This record gives sequence, C-alpha cells and structure tokens, in this order.
Amino acid sequence: MKSGRLEAFSDGVLAIVITIMVLEMKAPEEITLESLFSVWPVFISYLLSFIYLGIYWNNHHHLMQATEKVNGTILWANLHLLFWLSLIPFSTSWLGENYSAPLPVALYGFILLMSAIAYRILEIALIRYHGKEHVLQKALNKGKKELISMVLYIISIPAAFINIWLALGCIVFVAILWIVPERKIENLIKEKNE
Repeated sequence: MKSGRLEAFSDGVLAIVITIMVLEMKAPEEITLESLFSVWPVFISYLLSFIYLGIYWNNHHHLMQATEKVNGTILWANLHLLFWLSLIPFSTSWLGENYSAPLPVALYGFILLMSAIAYRILEIALIRYHGKEHVLQKALNKGKKELISMVLYIISIPAAFINIWLALGCIVFVAILWIVPERKIENLIKEKNE
C-alpha cells in the first residue's frame, strides 16, 4: 500500500497534539506583568515541546518522502511513535507547572527517550521493507545524532533526581542538536531524481 495515508494520519495526529498542548496553557487571571511572568515555565515547556514536535514532524515528512510503500509492521511502528508523541502534552503540562520537581522532568525525559526509540523502530521497519539498496538505508546508516540523543535522554532521567538543571540541559541540548533538519534523505532523493 502507498504511504500517503500514513503520512496524512500522522500529520493530523501531530496537529491535534499541538492543539491540545496550546489549550493546556492557561492565561493568568490578573492583568499584570508579574502574573504574566509567573507563567513563564508553562510557556517555556510549551515552546520546548512545540520545537520537539516540529522536529519529529519535519523528520517524519522527510522519511515519508523516501517511502514508496508501507506494510502492517510499518503502520504499527508508526502508531507506536504516535503513541509516545501523544503523551507530550501531558508531560509538558506537568513539567511547566512543576519544573523544579524531579519526577516531571524525569517523565519528560523518559517520554522523549521512548519517542526516539519508537522513531528508530519505524526507520528500521522501513529499511527492512524497502531493502538494503534503498535511499533510506544509505541515509540512515550512521545515526550518530540519534545515538547522542538517546544517551542524553537516558542521562536526563536519573539526573532529574540529582540535578534538575543538568537534566533539563540534556533535553534542551538534544532539541538544539536537531533544530536544523537532517538533509541526508532530502539530498539522496534529489540525487536519485537527477
């Protein structure tokens, strides 16, 4: 089967996840700069999560551009990814309201770790289905950024109970690492089409 339906469904889920996240943000009751400043952790956690969802959406888009067809395994791998991404609004809200507490920070890191693992499982399923000579195999064979990201997520989870700022630093660093989209797939598709 073609990959268009999977991509459209994923786009819709991510749009809903972002909408839920923004609806979770509550405006201050008072009309003062002080009250506005009091909700900065909620806004920062929303901003960080929005960036993460944007990174996943962007990379998922590139992944689907190189995907010609999908099977049941790929559909389930994609649903697995969407499951973890759909938990981001909950962890974002909890983190924003309790940014100095270890458990919300650790949970946020755990959900990001599981999202990264789920994304890698999706990549592996796509590579297996399309074969070793496919563009995806050539583009995704190294995975240094993925490995660094997962290691930092793993560090962030116990670090939340020792030093919250270290844990949050690991999480923010991964977002910075991925803010510039991977161009490997895009470049290989261009080469193939020329």
